[in-house]
Amino acid sequence: MNEAYLTITPLGGLGEIGLNCQLWETASGVVMIDCGLMFPDDCHLGVDVVIPHFAALSAIKEKLIGIVLTHGHEDHIGALPWIVPQLKGVRIYGSCFTLALVEHKLREHELLDMVELCPVDSRGRVRLGDLHFRFFPVCHSIPEGFALGVETPVGRVIHTGDFKLDPTPMSGIPTDLKGIAKFVGPKGARLLMADSTNVERDGHSLSEREVKASLGRVFDTAKGRIVITLFSSHIQRIQEVFDLAQEHGRTVVISGKSLANNIEMARDLGIAKLPPNFFNAHNGVPDLPDEQLVLVVTGAQGEPLSALSRMVYGGHRQLSVREGDTVVMSSRMIPGNAKAVSRLINEMYRLGAEVLYESVRSIHASGHAHREELVEMLHTVNPDIFVPVHGEYRHLVKHGRLAVEEGVPRENVVVLEDGHPITLLPDGFRLEPALSVECTLVDGKGVGDVGTAVLRERRILGDEGMVVVVLVLDSETGSVLHGPEMFSKGFVFEQRYSHVLEDAKCLVLDEIEAVRPGQLTRLQDGIRSSLRRFFRRVLERDPVVVPVVTEI
Repeated sequence: MNEAYLTITPLGGLGEIGLNCQLWETASGVVMIDCGLMFPDDCHLGVDVVIPHFAALSAIKEKLIGIVLTHGHEDHIGALPWIVPQLKGVRIYGSCFTLALVEHKLREHELLDMVELCPVDSRGRVRLGDLHFRFFPVCHSIPEGFALGVETPVGRVIHTGDFKLDPTPMSGIPTDLKGIAKFVGPKGARLLMADSTNVERDGHSLSEREVKASLGRVFDTAKGRIVITLFSSHIQRIQEVFDLAQEHGRTVVISGKSLANNIEMARDLGIAKLPPNFFNAHNGVPDLPDEQLVLVVTGAQGEPLSALSRMVYGGHRQLSVREGDTVVMSSRMIPGNAKAVSRLINEMYRLGAEVLYESVRSIHASGHAHREELVEMLHTVNPDIFVPVHGEYRHLVKHGRLAVEEGVPRENVVVLEDGHPITLLPDGFRLEPALSVECTLVDGKGVGDVGTAVLRERRILGDEGMVVVVLVLDSETGSVLHGPEMFSKGFVFEQRYSHVLEDAKCLVLDEIEAVRPGQLTRLQDGIRSSLRRFFRRVLERDPVVVPVVTEI
């Protein structure tokens, strides 16, 4: 390809919330934008996290000249521990707070010496090949997030990252629309890629100042302890709680490893200021009256091992939720976590606590722009081409329709999905053939060794259970030396259904008589097929049948 071009290949984040990762390729090399993970759905039985399918990297690994991170949320940096070993020596660019989170993550995985972390300042500039990056501060639910303004061989591109428009943010750093407008100029940008998460929400997002005012009313009226759970990366919200606690004479006690780590990093970078009365529950809880305490804990999404869940279900050594507590769940419920959060809320009411959450009180403000804010970004950038990003497919479609309503030519609104590259040329664009980007599943130390077949087996085990048949045969005569023994695991209660299992043993003996000695594979297949047919007919169940046959 001799003419100037920019090929953008989304590896994740287009069609789901999470997994954000893109490859930007020009003649001079490739830059990766973000490298995020996604937490598993209910169908991902036993899976810890989901990361992008990085096979697309194999063809361009030698061309990769850097990774640029928009901000430090897990859905933008969480997959780095799995990609870094493949890209030894790669440079990673991001804000100081973002890279502090990355450094902690890579140090835990003993990978820090494999990368070079390159901090960039707000409104700073970095040149990677023939891509010239500028970093514009944006307001989001984590400190030091950036939108990217990129000068490319085919025009100027804006990638908003995750953003909202809060004219008077608590941090004092609003989204830099003026800087973005100056960068794109009066003719506008060649391409805009914009956050689509809240396109279905009309109006403007709630201001963080309104959230603090609402939290202040909780502090004014709560008679007992205040328990606040939120995302551990939302440093600004944590600082609001610290400030309110100090104003109301309450001592702060935190619980949660990620919360403690993030607060420490934010303090070291000057982003957060600890209140004078501050304790980590891991080191002990002060003996104070309830009305003098506020607990800040992890567990806003009902995670089973989080501090809040352990406080509710009795697994926390130092703390518990009890009658008279006011529990504030200051976060938005992530899709897929509704059942876990609902169970947690119900249990806290059983314990006598009062629970406040987003749908009943203004105690959380989204970090993502609502519809009117997206319109303002479209008008600021005035793009020739628009590609919605960061959202489920319906979000992308609706954001595309919004762009058409606001004047972007319909033929220049491109709704992409993961693995569908787009190439910008000097006088147009084209869509490239789709790549296979099936997600990689991480289960313990295994990366990619759990796939569709394994998940299907796990679902069957979860639905129908397993029957193990143990049998020892004489290798010469084929006579039974031991067994058949039959063990039910998640299939039936053995004592109640002993007659069914006894009948099944007779079928095993019939299969033994039907084969000659030494035909182990044929015997195992026969036992498996015969028992599955029998169980389907008698119990209308289809368990996994595992014959364990030994010849001696």
